[in-house]
Amino acid sequence: MKSDIHPKWFANAVVSCACGNTFTVGATKDKIQVEICGKCHPFFTGEMRFVDTMGRVERFQTKQQKAAASGYVSKKKKKQMSASDTAPKSLKEMLMGLK
Repeated sequence: MKSDIHPKWFANAVVSCACGNTFTVGATKDKIQVEICGKCHPFFTGEMRFVDTMGRVERFQTKQQKAAASGYVSKKKKKQMSASDTAPKSLKEMLMGLK
C-alpha cells in the first residue's frame, strides 16, 4: 500500500445531535454535527411526525391538495377508468352488444 494517502483516523470522534445527544464513533473527522440521531428520530422513538428540513413534505402536500381541488386525474387512472368503462360487465351485456 502507498504510505501517507489515507486520512487521519479518529477513534473517539464526537457526534453531536441537534437534540443535544452526543456519542463517540470512529471517523475521519474529530467532531461531527448531525440533525437527527437514534434518540430523536421518529422511527426509533415511535412518534408520528415528518422529518423534513427542506420543506419537501409541505410542498408535496400542497400539490396533492391543489390536484384534488382542481379534479385532476392522472393518465394512468384515466386509462384504467376508460378500460373498465368499455368492458362488458357480464355475459348478458356482452351478448346484447353483438346484436
